[in-house]
Amino acid sequence: MMLKPVTDADGAPFWEYAARGELRVQTCGECGEPRFPPRPCCPHCRSFASEWRLMSGRGRVWSYVVPHPPLLPAYAEQAPYNVVVVELAEAPRIRLVGNLVTGAGAPLGSLDPGRIRIGARVRAVFHEGLPQWVLV
Repeated sequence: MMLKPVTDADGAPFWEYAARGELRVQTCGECGEPRFPPRPCCPHCRSFASEWRLMSGRGRVWSYVVPHPPLLPAYAEQAPYNVVVVELAEAPRIRLVGNLVTGAGAPLGSLDPGRIRIGARVRAVFHEGLPQWVLV
């Protein structure tokens, strides 16, 4: 069985929007600064006001790793697979962790790890409420 995200009150809206196929980032309602992971208070101006800003889903690979062998037995059949850190185009200080795949719902190991490059342009796709990334 694959791991599913654990949600809390602060992060629940992120996953609710993802279930609708939307990538949204919590943004301060006072100063407009985006923040991730979600939290109650803005680290920049200390405001408790927030909103969820819709992102385009575009970004770049900031970092990645290809586990050999997988760290968890449930992932053995999909190895080798990748874990990428994506820097969002509209919010370069926001970086999300996920997997680079060939298409929405494709297996974790569907993309040849040799195709992954730091700086590669990617876009978010969604499958069963989980964001994934594809090369553009």
